[in-house]
Amino acid sequence: MLSKRIIACLDVREGKLAKSVRFVDTQDIGDPVSKAREYYDDGLDELVFYDITASSDQRNIMLDVVEAVAEQVYIPFSVGGGIRTVEDASRLLWAGAEKINVNSAAVQRPELIAECAYAIGNQNVVLSMDIKRVEVCREFPSGYEVVINGGRTPMGIDALAWALQGEELGAGELVVNSIDADGTREGYEINLTRMIAEAVSVPVIASGGAGKPEHLLEVLTEGKADAALVASMVHYGDYTVSGLKQWLHDQGVKVRLKY
Repeated sequence: MLSKRIIACLDVREGKLAKSVRFVDTQDIGDPVSKAREYYDDGLDELVFYDITASSDQRNIMLDVVEAVAEQVYIPFSVGGGIRTVEDASRLLWAGAEKINVNSAAVQRPELIAECAYAIGNQNVVLSMDIKRVEVCREFPSGYEVVINGGRTPMGIDALAWALQGEELGAGELVVNSIDADGTREGYEINLTRMIAEAVSVPVIASGGAGKPEHLLEVLTEGKADAALVASMVHYGDYTVSGLKQWLHDQGVKVRLKY
């Protein structure tokens, strides 16, 4: 049985670490490079860096920030936001990222997933999905819809259908981010995470809503996620990465502890 992973998410806007609630009321809260190093030193398994306005602003990711973070951490490091071509993905790998996260551009042009998987390998391509709860209907049998551009644009695509298509196209991992739970610190969207985890064969990363250790335990067990993404609960100093992993270990969850 593989160890469950704890992944810290660094949302970056104009070079600053930022945090929002349900993708609105975004506030700058610090320096992403120093935070990345702090979490790495504390035993973090993996880091995700999102340039949260690159897609909506129609620009490329700031490579200088990616390079600065890559110089500070020696764990898997994935980057997303504004990736529209294989060339964009390749530039990020050259800047020091290990994986690339595609989201909005992949929804608009699904072939991007296959193109990136062919060029840089399935294991290096992560499909991030921003998902909002809707009424169950023929268009959305799962009860969840895919949205893009930081949650601003509903796409009329069923979330489960998109997850399955993304896997088929070559995504090596899926990030399942609940817009409804994002930044609330009230817990992950367990039903959504479990639904997708049970339907696909690639690892699923739960995102959105972590506020206390019990939330991680729930999504890693009941939600069947392979990894839990955290942000606010560590960014604001309420919990540490090492403390969360030790607590999960004490509850019987297999994690990699810092020794």
